[in-house]
Amino acid sequence: MTLPFFEHKDDAGRQLPIAMAHRGFSAEGLENSMAAFRSGVELGFRYLETDVHTTADGVLLLFHDETLDRVTDGRGRVAELPAADVAKARINGREPIPTFDELVTQLPHARLNLDVKDWNSVQSTAAAIERHQAHQRVLVTSFSDRRRRAVLRLLSRPVASSAGVASSALFTLLGPVLPRPLFRRLMRRVLRDVHALQVPVRYGRVPVVSAGFIRRAHALDLVVHVWTINDAVEMHRLLQLGVDGIVTDRADLLRGVLMERGEWPGGHPPGAAS
Repeated sequence: MTLPFFEHKDDAGRQLPIAMAHRGFSAEGLENSMAAFRSGVELGFRYLETDVHTTADGVLLLFHDETLDRVTDGRGRVAELPAADVAKARINGREPIPTFDELVTQLPHARLNLDVKDWNSVQSTAAAIERHQAHQRVLVTSFSDRRRRAVLRLLSRPVASSAGVASSALFTLLGPVLPRPLFRRLMRRVLRDVHALQVPVRYGRVPVVSAGFIRRAHALDLVVHVWTINDAVEMHRLLQLGVDGIVTDRADLLRGVLMERGEWPGGHPPGAAS
């Protein structure tokens, strides 16, 4: 993968698995807060996964839900509230909801996996990327391929992007049954602007991540990131299988697994001199 977002190499030039802190890292329920993002970075994570919603007056926030109710002491739909009102809410009663501008400027070396949660955030996401010239630092994703592509069309330069649910489902279901040449031709059209498949281990009862899935993705020059993995044994299994990245709530566990495998930036392979 040639886009700068995916370049994650050790001192010897070896590509390392991408470790991504899901909504930052917090054992105290402070998801998508600057405290959680800083904790991830302090652990050594270069990649942060987050979500974007937009206030009624156009401010791009890092927040997962449509409403403030679940994770903050505030109430109401983000898209219907002005930024000044949202700024009064506190995540778990403690931390303010950060803006995209705050994260991109306060943690200038972090790479950001941006999940565009609603249509109200299409223009504000593209405008924020342009404003900060953050094209090389972001990956744009969404469950909706149409919404994701709407963001990409507004950008002046290419950015990394991952497939939505429909495209990922087609790849998963058709891969084992279509003849290889037909599958590749079809997927090159369906995934024409996609660089990554970010998927769970399974969708319901349907298994997704397998050796064949990874092999088919790599044949199309796509990377495979798996979410949301919080068990060390499963992390080891997926890395051994050949996935290119893992998204986790347990950044501490994933860091330990990668250090054990000699696949953490600045780390050493098992048995190597330090």
